[in-house]
Amino acid sequence: MSRRVVRQSKFRHVFGQPVKADQMYEDIRVSKVTCDSSFCAVNPKFVAIIVESGGGGAFIVLPLAKTGRVDKNHPLVTGHTAPVLDIDWCPHNDNVIASASEDTTVMVWQIPDYVPMRNITEPVVTLEGHSKRVSIISWHPTARNVLLSAGCDNLVILWNVGTGEMLLALDDMHTDLIYNVGWNRNGSLLVTTCKDKKVRIIDPRKQQVVAERFAPHEGLRPVRAIFTREGHIFTTGFTRMSQRELGLWDPNNFEEPIALQEMDTSNGVLLPFYDADSNIVYLCGKGDSSIRYFEITDEAPYVHYLNTYSSKEPQRGMGFMPKRGLDVSKCEIARFFKLHERKCEPIVMTVPRKSDLFQDDLYPDTPGPEPALEADEWLSGKDAEPILISLRDGYVPIKNRELKVVKKNILDNKPPPGPRRSHSGCDPNVSQPALQEVLEEIRALKETVQAHEKRISDLENKLCQFTNGTD
Repeated sequence: MSRRVVRQSKFRHVFGQPVKADQMYEDIRVSKVTCDSSFCAVNPKFVAIIVESGGGGAFIVLPLAKTGRVDKNHPLVTGHTAPVLDIDWCPHNDNVIASASEDTTVMVWQIPDYVPMRNITEPVVTLEGHSKRVSIISWHPTARNVLLSAGCDNLVILWNVGTGEMLLALDDMHTDLIYNVGWNRNGSLLVTTCKDKKVRIIDPRKQQVVAERFAPHEGLRPVRAIFTREGHIFTTGFTRMSQRELGLWDPNNFEEPIALQEMDTSNGVLLPFYDADSNIVYLCGKGDSSIRYFEITDEAPYVHYLNTYSSKEPQRGMGFMPKRGLDVSKCEIARFFKLHERKCEPIVMTVPRKSDLFQDDLYPDTPGPEPALEADEWLSGKDAEPILISLRDGYVPIKNRELKVVKKNILDNKPPPGPRRSHSGCDPNVSQPALQEVLEEIRALKETVQAHEKRISDLENKLCQFTNGTD
C-alpha cells in the first residue's frame, strides 16, 4: 500500500533570484516616511517609487529598461505639498498613475512614454474630499476610471477620475483608522481592516457592511486582508504574544477560520501580494529580508507553505508586477521590486522547467488592460469579470493613451441664490479702451507661452528620438 508523503504541486519548487547588478535601479533616495504602504508600484512599462523630496512630496517614474545608476537630476513627479504616502498604476492604462498624500489630496497623472526634461508638476485631475491625510488608493479592477481612496479621517471615497467627481462616500462604517482596503476579483465588494480590530466586507454601492469579524488576530498591531480567487479572505496579523500570524476565512462563516497559522516573532507588518492565476500569496514584511510564499488550495491545511526567498538586506518597500509584465519564456511567475535605502532590486520568481515551450498550466488567461465596464455602468449595479488575455505570445504594452477628464459645469445647475453681488476689488471707473488694451496684452502673452510650449515639446520629442537612436 503506497502512501503519498509529499504533496503534489507544480509550484513546490518555485525559487527566487535577484537580477544582476547592472539590471538594478541605483541611487534612488527612497522615502523615509513612516507608513505601511509598499512605496513602489510597477506595470509592464514603468516602475514608480516614492522618494525623499524637500518642500513637498514626490515620486520618481522610470521606464523598466532604464536600469543602472539613476541621474540625480532625473525628473520627478511633484505636485503634492506634503509627503506622498501611496501610489497605484491604473490597470487599464499603463501611462496613468494615482498618488495619495499627507496634504489630503489624491492626484492622477499622465506619464509620457519618453523621459521628460523637467519635473511633472501638473496632474490631469486633483481629487479633494478628505479632511486628513490620504494613505490608501486602489483602482477598480474592471470598471474604467473608478478610483478608491481612504484617509485618516476614517472615510472611504470612490471617485470617477474621468469627470473628477465623487461617486460614493462611505463615511459611517469605520470608527477608527483604516489599515487597508482591497477589491474582490470583479470589484463588487471591498474588504477593509481597521484599528477597531474589525475586518469588514462592504458592498460599496449599497453602502452597507455585508459581513464583519471582530479580532481575526488577537494582537493589537495592524491587520491586512485581501480577497482570494474563490471569494475567501486571507489575513495577516499578530497573536497576543506578538507572533505574526496568517489566516484564511470564509465570509459566509466568519466565526471559525478555515486556516490559522503562526509564523515568527517580528514587528514588521506582513504585506500580502496575491497572484489569482496561481493562487499563491507572497508575504513581505517591512524591515524583513525575506519573502515567504504560500499556495492556497481546497485541501487541508488549505494554506501550504512553499518556500522562503532570503537575502541580507532588509526591504523598505516592495512592488509587484502584474502577470502581463512577466517573461513567459523563462517560466517567470512573479517579479518583485525590492526597495533598499538607495536602490531598487528586481527579484524574479521562477518555476524550473526543462522545456522552452509555452507552459499552459503556469499561464492561464489573465486580466488584460481593457476595462469590462464604464464607471456609470458599475455605479448603476452592473458587475463584470475582468476581460482576459492570453500570454502565449507574450504581452506587448499598448502605446500611450491619453486620460481625458470631462468636468461637468456645476454653474449650469446651481444658479446663484439671491441678488448678484460683485466681489471684485477693481475700480468700476476703469475706461473701456484701457480694459481692452489689457485684454489684448494678456491674449498676446498667452499666444507666446503656447508657442514656446509647442517648441519645447518638439525639442523634447527630437531629443527623445536622438537618444533612442544612439542607445
